[in-house]
Amino acid sequence: MEKNRMIIVEGPQGTGKTTLTNYLRDNIPGSNLYRLSGQKDKTLTGKKMSEEMYNALLEYLQKMETAPMDLIFDRTFFTEEVYGRLGYKEYNFTDVYKKLVEQLNLLNYDIFLVLLYLEDTTLFETRLDRKSHHNYQSFSLENSINQQKTYLELGHELKDTNIKVIPIKMDNFDSAYQEIGKVFKI
Repeated sequence: MEKNRMIIVEGPQGTGKTTLTNYLRDNIPGSNLYRLSGQKDKTLTGKKMSEEMYNALLEYLQKMETAPMDLIFDRTFFTEEVYGRLGYKEYNFTDVYKKLVEQLNLLNYDIFLVLLYLEDTTLFETRLDRKSHHNYQSFSLENSINQQKTYLELGHELKDTNIKVIPIKMDNFDSAYQEIGKVFKI
């Protein structure tokens, strides 16, 4: 029996996660889209809340393994790890992150981690010029460039897992749609 797909889209602020996840949801029949934002609490209490949230998410995902649908995520615990590595949190999330990756790796899905990046990092400036946005982490060109580097490093670290890492250049949305379309046969 063919496995359902789990598509996790990650990347720095301003790369087009919302744009791409909306595209995937609109073009993959029978899919559900989940948008996760993590915890605003940057203390050890926030770490505990994040750990509980993501453990509950993995339990839910295990229950959904046989549901006839693909799952699309706009961010998951990979963001928590990146933000921890960059010092945006008062804590290190790596111990929890490694356990979560192990559990994710055991789920009965075809798992794709789509890592978005910009080759022309000056595009971050215009994409981050938003009228309204959340205050989880401040938007800045420097933050986005540092996040991009860390996400791509994280992707390389997953080479010995069942998680298929797919880097997608988001400088041009139409080109990105074509590239992601080939991967997911859209």
